[in-house]
Amino acid sequence: MKKKILMGLGIVFLLFVLWVVYGLFIATPVSPPATATYNEGGLEISVDYSQPSKKGRLIFGDEKEGALQPFGKYWRLGANAATKITFNKDVSFGGKPVEAGTYRMYAVPGANAFKVTLNSESEVFFGIAEPDHELDIVTVEAPVQNLASIVETFEIGFSTTDTGATINFSWDQIMFTIPVSLQ
Repeated sequence: MKKKILMGLGIVFLLFVLWVVYGLFIATPVSPPATATYNEGGLEISVDYSQPSKKGRLIFGDEKEGALQPFGKYWRLGANAATKITFNKDVSFGGKPVEAGTYRMYAVPGANAFKVTLNSESEVFFGIAEPDHELDIVTVEAPVQNLASIVETFEIGFSTTDTGATINFSWDQIMFTIPVSLQ
């Protein structure tokens, strides 16, 4: 009897492990991974993130309204894993100095601006947990710009400027940007 119970528990455990492996590594994710890159004038930037979709939901707003990403709350700038940004050289990120390297990037949305932070805790698989804020390197404020049309899937992209690049974050009916240049 004991043997049958242990065998049954073993089968349940094995099925659970197979389900987790399938969900993490085989199944097509609801929020697919994406990479945005910039490479001009000796400046190379790479952002690895996942792209959630709006799907008719309220994305940014007050928590009491049921916003997916409430104002004043941690957001991993995407979905699934933590968003990572890599700079090949020392840069000015939103006017603040940042050394070359890879960082975890997250935001705290606001109605008029997003606070975007780089954190040295970059090797994080699941980004849902807030980072250790003592490892924050720099925080910049990015004003919100309203868009004329809805951006269904969260997107990070780059545009070239006279001094370097601008990182553009777009989703729903908003966009916010952060200038980056070589130091």
